[in-house]
Amino acid sequence: MNILKQKDREELDKKLPSMPWYIEKFINYKLPDLSPSSLVEYMRDYETFLNWLMAEGLSEAANLRDVSLLELEKLHMDSIDGFRMYLSTYKEERNSKTTISRKLSSLRSLFHYLSQIAEDEEFYPLLKRNVMAKVTIKRTHKPKDTAAKLEGKLLQEEEISEFMSYIKQHYGTDVASNKQALYSYELNWIRDACIISFILHSGLRVSELVNLNVDDIELKKKLCYVYRKGKNDDTFKTPVYFRQEAVEDLQAYLTLRDVRYKAPKREKALFLAIANGKNEGSRMTKRAIQEMVIKYAKRFGKPYLSVHKLRHSFATDYYLRNDIYKTQEQLGHASPETTQIYAHLTDKTMAQAIDRTKKEEEQS
Repeated sequence: MNILKQKDREELDKKLPSMPWYIEKFINYKLPDLSPSSLVEYMRDYETFLNWLMAEGLSEAANLRDVSLLELEKLHMDSIDGFRMYLSTYKEERNSKTTISRKLSSLRSLFHYLSQIAEDEEFYPLLKRNVMAKVTIKRTHKPKDTAAKLEGKLLQEEEISEFMSYIKQHYGTDVASNKQALYSYELNWIRDACIISFILHSGLRVSELVNLNVDDIELKKKLCYVYRKGKNDDTFKTPVYFRQEAVEDLQAYLTLRDVRYKAPKREKALFLAIANGKNEGSRMTKRAIQEMVIKYAKRFGKPYLSVHKLRHSFATDYYLRNDIYKTQEQLGHASPETTQIYAHLTDKTMAQAIDRTKKEEEQS
């Protein structure tokens, strides 16, 4: 059972009753094809939109559930432009261009379903007029553009080992004056180093990492078995290789997992934490792992590092040594187009490496 998918499904079931009936109908229509995680994102987007409609007086509803189809039919392009402006400027909803495009895409999917697929009892479309059909959504995540944003924000070559050495040897010195931070570090550094090493030497997503169980690891074969993003089959796990560099860190963590984190026999999760007020360890959350990486990254002097940028760091290095198809398979990308990010990144990386080599030769 995919733990994160189960939690997302629970959140989905919790949110649905507060939504209008036609959104519930749309979500149920999409459920066989999209993961609960994707549908939860849809729901959050719809929640934002419906709240905005009510705040702007474009709906007379007193709560989300009562926003009517007729009110959606009467929306003008000016209203959609207003919502787009709200997403980009209002302090609580200030979003990147990519996020705004995604939110508008969510709306367009809903309006398309209501106007082109769903029918009433007399076989007429539920939505007679679809204002979102007029909305042009620019693709903002071309591989070249994404690569440009990532330049200079990843760990390259020797920086990977420097970051690992910092976590294992130097972070404790930096926080020595902070008793709480030092205690947390001394308790968790072996686990933390293992997690970061595993990402840097496998390229796993944080969701895949969180879902890992102890039984999913084959140290001798350097294999782990993960639920891949976008695959709804909960009966099949994909084998993913990790590098030799991660083996020692995994071995070090596994020797203390049960004792240090007081793992109950029923707990299968690989990475554990003991929550405040609890006596036993339980599966670490995505948020805990993300915050842990940021904590070390800031002290290391690279505050822009995140779990996803660690994955990008691995992928860039991996692509330099392999082809685009092997990189696509290792990362679990649905399309080689996504993997093209690293083709653009490695052009820059190779140029920097050549420049460094020339300088070293000139100095010697």
